[in-house]
Amino acid sequence: MTRPTSGEVPAPDPHDNRRQVLYWRLLARLFDPEEQATLESASLAVVEDIGLPPALLDPDASVGSVVQRHPELAAELDGLMAPEPEEDGARDRAAEVRRAALASKVLLNVFASRPGNVTAEQLARWQSDAEWFERALGCRPGDLRGGRGGQGSGTKPAGAGGGVSPTGTGGGGHTPDLSRLIPAIGPELGSIEAGLVKRMQLREVLADPALASRLTPSMSLIEQLLRDKNNLSGVALANAKALIRRYVDEVTEVLRTQVEKSTVGELDRSVPPKRVFRNLDIDRTIWKNLTNWSPEEERLYVDRLYYRHTSRKTTPQRLVVVVDQSGSMVDSMVNCTILASIFAGLPKVDVHLIAYDTQALDLTPWAHDPFETLLRTKLGGGTDGTVAMTLAQPKISEPRNTVVVWISDFYEWRHQELFDSMAAIHRSGAKFIPVGSVTSSGRGSVNPWFRERFKDLGTPVISGHIKKLVHELKTFLT
Repeated sequence: MTRPTSGEVPAPDPHDNRRQVLYWRLLARLFDPEEQATLESASLAVVEDIGLPPALLDPDASVGSVVQRHPELAAELDGLMAPEPEEDGARDRAAEVRRAALASKVLLNVFASRPGNVTAEQLARWQSDAEWFERALGCRPGDLRGGRGGQGSGTKPAGAGGGVSPTGTGGGGHTPDLSRLIPAIGPELGSIEAGLVKRMQLREVLADPALASRLTPSMSLIEQLLRDKNNLSGVALANAKALIRRYVDEVTEVLRTQVEKSTVGELDRSVPPKRVFRNLDIDRTIWKNLTNWSPEEERLYVDRLYYRHTSRKTTPQRLVVVVDQSGSMVDSMVNCTILASIFAGLPKVDVHLIAYDTQALDLTPWAHDPFETLLRTKLGGGTDGTVAMTLAQPKISEPRNTVVVWISDFYEWRHQELFDSMAAIHRSGAKFIPVGSVTSSGRGSVNPWFRERFKDLGTPVISGHIKKLVHELKTFLT
């Protein structure tokens, strides 16, 4: 392309115009539910001109259905909005238009939700679209809503896909660095999903096995089921329990893997190895018997077999988990009951579980089964940690062998009394771990008054993903 001479106005680039049309339609649809006929017809002309299916402009078509009919688009959607490395040379403006069309479809399906009641099918479709959005950002499906997201964790490396510029100008049309926005995007997706669940006629859906089977378990859905479980009966209650069980099993499998990787103690060489074939150390056996090699017979005579040590050093430990089950701590309640059940299954770990709001409930008999535990909880209400402390203190019979995990936002009305009891546990020699949030997303608000005093006590509040608590516990229980 030749440079325009002085005073000459450069001809507009048709690709820039096409991209602008698609972005204007995106903005119009996001902020105004009314269809803009001019933008729709112009966008349809652009999509057809660049060889993409018109279904991309259909608000009723899910991303998954479009990909099912046009499988070649799957590779383009992976990493579509991931950060793109700077490149030298000319821009591929035609490719930018194509990416703009695909990105607009994903963004509209996720963020332009319609008002009114939501059906099970609509919720499942949104969850599927949200997974495609996560893939477009370079994350694994479910990572952002689950709080595990991070750049580079996805199905396609960051920078492997193209991107879009919201304005079509600046940055040469390259993708903005969205990695900094991912921590904010995840909670926003979770908020949208929770809103959709609240707008569902959940009881009617649960009463219909066909509709209930379409539901995809999520933290938002489980929260609604736990809050409403006392109002369900018959088929609806059975379907609700099945959904809770599915979610619990899925999360348990993930956490169990993390715990098993974290709870391997040192080899205990004071315990003789079991003399069984699977423990046979063949390399050592050959090395130790090399002096018995017969060159004439070309045969090795083995006088002694050597076996590997497999016994691990473990000490009996007591784990007391106290969970605030008030309305603000639902996610923590679900995650911690699951985590407690996993530790309850470990050898020589004695787990006790207490849940509280203004009353305390000892759930220790069901600590091994998070499903049964959750069915016995009553979410909501106020917060009075002193009633939980009354149940927890008698369980600390051997402080040096005990860890107390207290999960709460610590917005207490008898704060000084509760803190004094917690400080006494710490001074007794027990390991006291205050946790502000053990959520899928890592979000949580903690009372600043408690946060400062725990810090001065030398037991700072853990607040973040559940992996942080797993890491803390492994250092004490192994």
